[in-house]
Amino acid sequence: MTYETILFDVTDNVATITLNRPDELNAMTDGLFADLTKALRSLPDLGVRALLLTGAGRGFCSGASLANGDGLRDVENAVRTGLNVLIEELYALDIPFVTAVNGAAAGAGCPLALAGDVVIAGRSAYFLQAFVNVGLIPDGGSSWLLPRLIGRARTMKMMLLAERIPAEQAEQWGMIAQVVDDKALMETALGVARRLASGPTQSYRMIRHAVRAGMESTLSETLAIEAVNQGIASRSADFVEGGNAFREKRKPVFSGK
Repeated sequence: MTYETILFDVTDNVATITLNRPDELNAMTDGLFADLTKALRSLPDLGVRALLLTGAGRGFCSGASLANGDGLRDVENAVRTGLNVLIEELYALDIPFVTAVNGAAAGAGCPLALAGDVVIAGRSAYFLQAFVNVGLIPDGGSSWLLPRLIGRARTMKMMLLAERIPAEQAEQWGMIAQVVDDKALMETALGVARRLASGPTQSYRMIRHAVRAGMESTLSETLAIEAVNQGIASRSADFVEGGNAFREKRKPVFSGK
């Protein structure tokens, strides 16, 4: 399968997708939405057990491409059929998802970066909701995700004032998981992805879906979801292996089943 706007590699059960429009800071286009969505839908057939997403060049993603004004004439349709579909695909993944944020994660690139289950940023990275600078509003699920990560007050200030949030501040706020030196970004992120790719994949699937459901559910609803998922997990091959490894005082070898 070939792609025009991304690089795609699968090694050791880890799929690495690199946004590859570096001359425009990996700005989003219809082609990029299509390539990313197609790549995500191919993962189940490739035996992939973890995903790593990053950007080529100086930035992770600068948001929607403004290079060609003609492409913005039907913004609502582009958001509905491109960006929204992509974000839904990412949250619906059955495998853990790591983002390695290099440079700018701006506009719709911000919620794309923050969609990762584990978000690791280089020290020079920053997060920016600059929509008001061009008379637009945040999209990509920003108004759903950011208040849950950093609270309403910080979200409103970030969005209304188009305030740039450096990586270290984002880590302090709980927006991201970790900041590392730029040179160590990919090595660190890939290490996390490889660890996840060798773990209990079914457990990871249920954890990521349960956490999303828990963000929108009552305590009683969440307890019920956890009980059902625990029953499924307890019937998995990985639970058997984990129990045997514990009793035998060795490291478990999970199959992801």
